[in-house]
Amino acid sequence: MQVLVCVINKHNCLESILQNFIDEGITGATIIDSIGMARVLNDTDLNNLPAFGSIRMILNESRPFNKTIFVVLENKQVDIAINCIKKEVGDINDPGVGILFTIPVNHVEGGMLK
Repeated sequence: MQVLVCVINKHNCLESILQNFIDEGITGATIIDSIGMARVLNDTDLNNLPAFGSIRMILNESRPFNKTIFVVLENKQVDIAINCIKKEVGDINDPGVGILFTIPVNHVEGGMLK
């Protein structure tokens, strides 16, 4: 088993990715909002300017988030899940699209695994 982690910047693709998962029999994904390090570091420049403190708080409300998908998969499902993602986001290696990786899983309990 493996856990697939995918951070996508094209958050408008999320529902289509999840639908592709369902169509392929992949269930039990968890999605969280996340933000990249570069974005956080760029925003901290505004912290050093006192006049922008209030403006920064307002802008933070619309800060663009990434979507991070976690899903535990059987080994045979990994390529299928990756294809489900690439079908919606295109080439994950293009700048600004996102990142995906897998990590081996030694033990799982609970969730929707069979």
